[in-house]
Order: sequence, then structure tokens, then C-alpha cells
Amino acid sequence: MTLLRNPVIRGFAPDPSLVRVDHWYYVATSSFEWFPTIPIHRSRDLLHWEYAGHVRGAAPGDSLAGAPDSGGVWAPSLSWDGERFWVVYSIVRSVGTPYFDTDTYVSTATEVDGKWTAPRRIASHGFDPALFHDEGRLWLLNLQNDHRPDGRRFAGIVMTELDRETLAPRGDTHLLLQHERLIEGPKLVKRDDWYHLVLAEGGTGFEHGVLVARARAITGPYELDDRPLLTSRDDPSLPLQKAGHGELVQTPGGDWVLSHLTARPLSTPDGPRCTLGRETAIQAVTWDEEGWPRMRHGGSHPEVEVDVPTRSGAVEEGDVMHPPQPVEQLTDPAEPLGWPWSTLRGYPDPSWADTTARLGWIRLRGRHGPESRWAHSLLARRVSEHHAEAEVTVEAAPRTFTQAAGLVLRYNAEAYLSLDLTWAEPEGEEQRGQQWRGGAGRRVLSLVEREESGTRQAAVVEVDAAGPLTLGVTVEEGEARFWYVRNGDRTPVGPPLDFTKLSDDYGSRLRFTGAMAGIHAMDLVDAGFAADFTGFRLTCW
Repeated sequence: MTLLRNPVIRGFAPDPSLVRVDHWYYVATSSFEWFPTIPIHRSRDLLHWEYAGHVRGAAPGDSLAGAPDSGGVWAPSLSWDGERFWVVYSIVRSVGTPYFDTDTYVSTATEVDGKWTAPRRIASHGFDPALFHDEGRLWLLNLQNDHRPDGRRFAGIVMTELDRETLAPRGDTHLLLQHERLIEGPKLVKRDDWYHLVLAEGGTGFEHGVLVARARAITGPYELDDRPLLTSRDDPSLPLQKAGHGELVQTPGGDWVLSHLTARPLSTPDGPRCTLGRETAIQAVTWDEEGWPRMRHGGSHPEVEVDVPTRSGAVEEGDVMHPPQPVEQLTDPAEPLGWPWSTLRGYPDPSWADTTARLGWIRLRGRHGPESRWAHSLLARRVSEHHAEAEVTVEAAPRTFTQAAGLVLRYNAEAYLSLDLTWAEPEGEEQRGQQWRGGAGRRVLSLVEREESGTRQAAVVEVDAAGPLTLGVTVEEGEARFWYVRNGDRTPVGPPLDFTKLSDDYGSRLRFTGAMAGIHAMDLVDAGFAADFTGFRLTCW
């Protein structure tokens, strides 16, 4: 056996859907409003995971322009029919309303890093769809959403057979199960002539869990297990919280594992906050005498360290997945704007993100402001540990306060911290159009904090009028300390800011993603302003 350490995919990797194909394991995760859509990781041993590609074209037209924060691509379900990969997912157009306004799509590919078919829209009962392949037949599972004023928004799990070629419904839709607690995220697995329905229970926050029901016939009736398979809701001291949204997979040797989402909260005076978002974890599973799945270590709590079967040739017997060492996210010279870079609501485009204009630099052309749902020029990477440091060198010549470029820590449009190189009036003067008076004004660093209640400028520092400038931020103990390099030394900018507000758990609105660190540029007038960036580094430990 080999000891892995959870989470195995760290930092904003929620709703994992696990599938095994021969000796490879693949996990697809939610991407929401971020691109690339539906990242996929792979592993041979369940310990060491690598980015393997993504579902290119998951968003029709490669655009989610206008999609709300935490909308977009929800809970993809990955499956394998013996010849090709299938993925089914919903694009959610409305968040925080009774309707969700979902469009559900299916795409297929022979290789996860290959060409995926154009998405085909199918019935959209609700979010969290899944496909189940059973003796040549194809079944669609889904949450049933009831939007009516007195309806149950989570009104049960339904299933419809689909034609494998046309994806048209075949026969009636079947109601499989309803429950007094919120259930969603249905997955089916067949073992010993039982169909096991694996469910996400209790919502995706600290009440989350995994519940199992089973039936002899695929359409039911389903009986519920009398206890959850997995949850952390009854013990707030556990290092892994929010455990839920699981999927059962059998290893080549006949053992069983469960993939699930989890989160590592920081303790704050206002309660726990999960700045890293929801992440991917693996647990070992056994089956009891009555045929129900159970955590192999006993109980229903998630474990940080888990014994998993060792695949011959992958790792040596007794190997341990040690606590994470500092990880520096570097750019692939062959694909400078590929993974781990992510962008909002569309892929990076040379019209606003250019790597050819200046060798070794990225040129961002400013577009909308940081709260836009349409055209914000932003490149960002996932923050994967509670201690992190990011830095970048920027060169730009902003001429008005409508132009800015710099370093940003971002959760969404209502939660970000940015240190931007911009223009300001001469010190002590009010705005009276000085930018149009032949250069009157200053080049400054503006430190901005945005939260749900509004925006505040935490500091303004005048800097040299020309030349490149290195900006940085250090995140420790839930605080973000911004700085810039002057005369070879780090010079603080403003006070420490509360990084924990960039979390799933701050504010009154639904949040489902995770903190990102990156670079951005804006020009609110004519998109003519550009900034050059080089040497971006994000280190997490």
C-alpha cells in the first residue's frame, strides 16, 4: 500500500468526477466562469496528478460572456464507454435565482487531450447531470429543479434513457429518489447486481456529505443507506471540511476508492473561510457484509493520509506522499498562455494578450474594468496553499486614471485585491482634467480592496515616472501584504489586507470558485492602453 495525502489536486478543483481507463485515472473538475473549460488531471497511482488537458469547446462559441460570477460550467461528469470519453455538464446562466437557467451539453473524445466533439444540447432538468453506460444503453441522471414559489428547488433525482447516437430521450423520465435533505450530484455504479446511486447531500458548504442509495433495477425503487458514506459536518475541527460530491471507482486490483471535494479552511474571528476553494481528495472504500460502501478507515470522516493500492512500477511499496513542498508555477515556453494560466469567460486572444510583441514579455491591452462580465484583460493562476507569494515586473505608461495595470489577487468581481500602476493628479489636487493638460500628474501605485459592500483605496504611492517596476504580494496567516521593489529592496505598499475575504464563505452571495493570483490591465475609454509583463512567479507552500 502507498500513503497519499489529501487534497491530491490542490486549490480550486471542485466537483471531481473520477474515471479509470486501464491503468490511468482521470479527474474532471468544475471550471465555472473560468477558462480553460473543464480541466482534466490524470494519475497512474492516485498520488501524483498532472494536468492532462481540458474540454475545449465546452462553452459554445468558446464564450461565457455575461455569465455571472460562480455561473458557467458546473459539475462535469466524466465517463468511459470502452471506446471513448463522454462528458456531460451544465452551463448555469443564473446564480441565486430559483431558475438557474441551465443548458446541459454532451461532448465526446477518444483522448482527453484530443479533439472533443462540438457540444450537443440535451434535456436540462437541472444542474449536476451524469451519464451511466449499462450494457450498451445510455442513461442520463439529473437533479430535478422546481422553480415555483412553493416548490422544492432540489426536488429529487431523475433519470432518462438517451439514444446513443442522437442523444434524444427514449421513453419516460423516471423519478428515482426524493429526500428531506438536499440531494444532488447523482452518480451510478453497478456492483453485485445492485445499482448504487451515489449522491451529494446537504449542499456544497460545511453541511456537505456523500449519501448512497441502491436498487436491484436501474429505475428503482431505491433504498437509502441509514448513514452517510462521507461527511465532515459533525466535527468542525477536522482539517478537511465540506467533504462531499463523491464518485466510486474500482482499481485494477479490485479495490475501491472514492473521489470527493473538500476544503481546508482558515480559522478567523468571523468563522472558517476557505480561500483555496474546494479541492479534490481521494478516500479508500470497502464494502460491508450487507453490501454497502464504507470508509475503509472506519466512520464517515475524510482522512488526510490514506492508504491506497500501489500499482506495480508506479511507486515503491511504502512510499509516502509527503506534505507539499513549495510549488512554483512556471510558464511552458511552448505554450506561454496555456495551463496553469486561466482567463475569465473566454480564452486568451492575441488581440488583448500578446506574447510575440516583445520577446519574453506578455503584452496585455486594457479593456473593461475588473468587475466586467464581458471583456476583462486578466491572466491568473490558482492559489493552492495558505502561504503564497506572487510577483511580476510591469512596464506601462498610463496617462489617465482610466488606464491601469498590475498584480491582482482575485476571487470574483466583488472580492479582489489589486496593486496597479496608474495615473493620478498632482498630490493634493482634485480631479479637474489634469490628464489632458500636457502631462500634469503622477505615475502611482494604487492599492485597491474590493468586497461585497464596495471598493476602497487602501494606499497610493508615487513611483518613478518611467521604466519597469516589480510588484509583489505575500500571503500568510490570512493576510496579504503588497510590496514593490525600489533600489533593490521590497518596499511595503499600504497596510496588510484581509485575504480571507477572497473565500467561498465571505459575503451573502453564493460563491463556488477559489482565490487566484494574476496580472490584468484596463482601459475604460478606447482600449488603446497596453502594459508589458515579465517574470511572473507564483509560489505556494
